[in-house]
Amino acid sequence: MDKEKPRLARLTAILTQLQSKRLVTARDIAEKYNVSIRTVYRDIRTLEKSGIPIITEEGKGYSIMDGYRLPPVMFTQEEANALITAEQLIRKNKDESLTQYYESAITKIKSVLKYTQKEKMELLTDRIQVRNNRENEKTSNYLIQLQSVISNYQTIKIDYKSLQNIQSQREIEPFALYTTQDNWVLIAFCKLRNDFRAFRLDCIQKIEFLGNQFEPHKMTLQEYLEKCHEKYRDTPDTPLT
Repeated sequence: MDKEKPRLARLTAILTQLQSKRLVTARDIAEKYNVSIRTVYRDIRTLEKSGIPIITEEGKGYSIMDGYRLPPVMFTQEEANALITAEQLIRKNKDESLTQYYESAITKIKSVLKYTQKEKMELLTDRIQVRNNRENEKTSNYLIQLQSVISNYQTIKIDYKSLQNIQSQREIEPFALYTTQDNWVLIAFCKLRNDFRAFRLDCIQKIEFLGNQFEPHKMTLQEYLEKCHEKYRDTPDTPLT
């Protein structure tokens, strides 16, 4: 019976992993739990026999049937602590949409916690303080919208005011986002410049959704950043568009 405990814990964790992503490969599971591919196949069969509707996409991986829902996941105390810490950090973020949607999400998460965990989370909320952005300044409200635009490959038009106070209107294909020094930056293919450009979210004045999609760019964010590093090696503080 004792030998089965690690496997039961792994099966539960695999189920959670399958719910957290659209597609999970056998190698992903094997590496995460330090087991063989053969063991992963056996675990997947066990889950299927227990009634979990797992879909196997040959050569790609596993997913759970769309629409299938399991009872709420239970959190350990350490996981609950991490959520509260993240909440305090995100409250100080300068993008209004991120703080707004995270607050909504964390409220739903708290609803599934045990009573004792809720008490401890309330205590920790009063005992953790993030000291950066003390004025709680909000400089943008586009982060969450832009994440959806990126994942749906949607073209948008933006009114932009650069750090040099130059006004322009750009039709762009959003590619990725990163944050540095408390500022969010959008990387996008600019049709005006016919090249990739970086746009600070706090410089975007307006977003217009054009309703059309573009072909995904065959490049990763890491590849883009490496190209930028190579191009601006001697001038790391180049001004953004």
